[in-house]
Amino acid sequence: MNEHIKDRARQYWLLARFDRPIGTLILLWPALWALWVASEGKPDITVLIVICLGVVLMRAAGCVINDYADRDFDPHVARTQQRPIAAGRVKPKEALIVFIVLCLSAFALVWLLNIYTVMLSFVAAFLAASYPFMKRYTQLPQAYLGIAFGWAVPMAFSAQLNSIPIVAWVMYAAVVLWALVYDTMYAMVDKDDDLKIGIKSTAILFGGYDRHIMAILQLIILMLLVAVGQLQQLSVLYFSSVLIAGGLSAYQQKLIFHRDKTLCFKAFLNNNWFGLVIFVGLFLDYGLR
Repeated sequence: MNEHIKDRARQYWLLARFDRPIGTLILLWPALWALWVASEGKPDITVLIVICLGVVLMRAAGCVINDYADRDFDPHVARTQQRPIAAGRVKPKEALIVFIVLCLSAFALVWLLNIYTVMLSFVAAFLAASYPFMKRYTQLPQAYLGIAFGWAVPMAFSAQLNSIPIVAWVMYAAVVLWALVYDTMYAMVDKDDDLKIGIKSTAILFGGYDRHIMAILQLIILMLLVAVGQLQQLSVLYFSSVLIAGGLSAYQQKLIFHRDKTLCFKAFLNNNWFGLVIFVGLFLDYGLR
């Protein structure tokens, strides 16, 4: 019995991707950007804890519902064949139960915040639950992912300020486009398999102009981040972090230049440093005032 419980726990852990924290980190950075700007570097400790735990739980829930939605596709994609549902180690009904438990846990947490943020959490839950199905209906599922992932930004502002100022929406736009870029890099890894099984993605939609479109989007992202700094009257410390992030964007372009799958995945992973650099800039800017 104990071995069975241990095995179930392990499979659910893998299903929720808790063994791969990169996705959680990439989702967490924008939430921390928003919280630091909203609080001017002094976030309410309860808000900080709830936002961080909420990100962890909702990223896990998103992974679970994604695997549930892709249960008929994953066995045909080399990278996803060993996922718990695809490999038959977790039943689809089990996955739905895990998804519901994760969502309810996150929802319970958000009740520690103001009612405005509670209302926004319903939008977050809808976006997380619906995103995995978008790749069947739209060529822009990566953009929808950005809308879903970026929703942590207005939620962080509302939790801290009980309002969502203009700077929050500027930052949200940057995060939506950032997710579109890094998830396109991720989709480039699966492009051949996706074409065979009929999955839609921006990596397919952009075709031979994928690098060029992403380069333009990266420039827009950097300009939006500069706009955030200007709106908040931040110092050279923050703008230096944006400059470094620009260097990382250029490095990512170098990695994807030949569209090598391994290097495209490396470019995706590099976005963790992009998010970290911007947060460090905000942290130092507000911390040294």
